[in-house]
Amino acid sequence: MNNLNIKDRQIGDVIVLDIDGNLRMGEGSVVLHNAIRRLAEGGQNQILLNLAHVSYIDSSGLGELIASHVTLSKSDGQIKLLHLTQRVSELMTITKLLTVFDVYDNESEALDSFKLPALGHVESGPAILEDTLQ
Repeated sequence: MNNLNIKDRQIGDVIVLDIDGNLRMGEGSVVLHNAIRRLAEGGQNQILLNLAHVSYIDSSGLGELIASHVTLSKSDGQIKLLHLTQRVSELMTITKLLTVFDVYDNESEALDSFKLPALGHVESGPAILEDTLQ
């Protein structure tokens, strides 16, 4: 039996999902899928996943994170990750998913990052700003 509990809280325009348990095939990934879908259908597409109490993620759980990222991106939303455990961080590094997700260790920094326009890489920021000003 998979036990995954999700508590949500809203801070400004961002929904923080505090996840506790294992994100694995079966109930765990279904619970996350349903939570993200419910929020997206309700127009809430700025989501911060607090993974501080997630000790295990399998391939199904990773697939659900990627699917959530794609779903929210299509609706001009974002999903960001907060407080990765060492084991989850290692998994995200091995799978190169750290290049896909914005990951934070500080909740206030993560929340502030939703307020910034998505400019892509830092190197492209000034060039975009110059083009806008001309």
